[in-house]
Amino acid sequence: KKMAEDWAFLERVHRILCEEHILQVPPEERVVDFKHPHELLEIIDVSLGTEVPRTLDEAEEICRLILKYSVKTGHRFFCNQLFSGCDPYGIAGAWITEALNTSQYTFEVAPVLTLVEDAVLKKCLELFGFQDGDGIFSPGGSMSNMYAMVLARFKINPQYKSTGMFNTSPLVAFTSQDSHYSLKKATHWVGIGLDNLVHVRTDDRGRMCPDALREAIKRIKSEGRRPFFVNATAGTTVLGAFDDINKLADVCEEAGVWLHVDACLGGSAILSERFKDLLRGSGRAQSLAWNPHKSLGAPLQCSILLIQEKQLLHKCNSANADYLFQQDKFYDISYDTGDKSFQCGRKVDSFKLWLMMKVRGIKNLG
Repeated sequence: KKMAEDWAFLERVHRILCEEHILQVPPEERVVDFKHPHELLEIIDVSLGTEVPRTLDEAEEICRLILKYSVKTGHRFFCNQLFSGCDPYGIAGAWITEALNTSQYTFEVAPVLTLVEDAVLKKCLELFGFQDGDGIFSPGGSMSNMYAMVLARFKINPQYKSTGMFNTSPLVAFTSQDSHYSLKKATHWVGIGLDNLVHVRTDDRGRMCPDALREAIKRIKSEGRRPFFVNATAGTTVLGAFDDINKLADVCEEAGVWLHVDACLGGSAILSERFKDLLRGSGRAQSLAWNPHKSLGAPLQCSILLIQEKQLLHKCNSANADYLFQQDKFYDISYDTGDKSFQCGRKVDSFKLWLMMKVRGIKNLG
């Protein structure tokens, strides 16, 4: 009986969300009933101790308080530049995903959802002009950008995976002065070093200057360092600027440097007949990151990395864990995606976007 009551709490939660106007926020309500941290600590007991279990009514009251003092991101006046309210089909997909509580590393534990992720990635490759590439859902755009940098490093010298970057010319990455700070974190995390991240000048509209990039690459080569990665931005955080991908691709092809497009913010423009030309040339990049949770209404988090080269993710990231990725399974093991990701346990983030695409139709999302 107690277990049945516990599960019935889920029905209460849906009712609470509706009664507290979280799913559909009336415009006359506040975006947030702001309180300072010390005030919130007096209103809501967030401490965890050895107190007796709470009743369902007490649990409901706690949930209502948390909702009351949280930011209503679905409010029409919530003007965050990165995300806002969610598509109802995206929320439905997220709820179903949470209830299934599976991981995205092998077909046997996520059979249908593995096919769903594969279908979404194939459609995204098609949208951005990647002819026969690969991709993966990652835990955020910063991670997608770092994935791309690791792939570029592996591509320039696969031996780095075994030997590390010792007794070799320093690798150098390039990005615009208006790009996302995740590029700084990526160069630090992968051992490139902040001194080997060049911030390239932008024009009066916040776009990276191709000539300035060309000169920066030339200078780095003259210093005995090795350019290996250029990050173009499609939708900068502050100005919303879109770099000219075609012109940057020309420079990168001349220099033999990997071009990545950080389209985390602006990638959704690819669905718009009016604005998709902002991403013209994206198919010439070696990799691209897109966050449908930023400007498409997919629930957080929903982040995609696309790459041009089919097997590169697996070659770069595989660790051949034989207790998971046996080669003699009874099904097509090409659907086991875990060995091409950095993670083992990986959340199923594709289903909420797939459900939005499936129900609404991809063209209608633009």
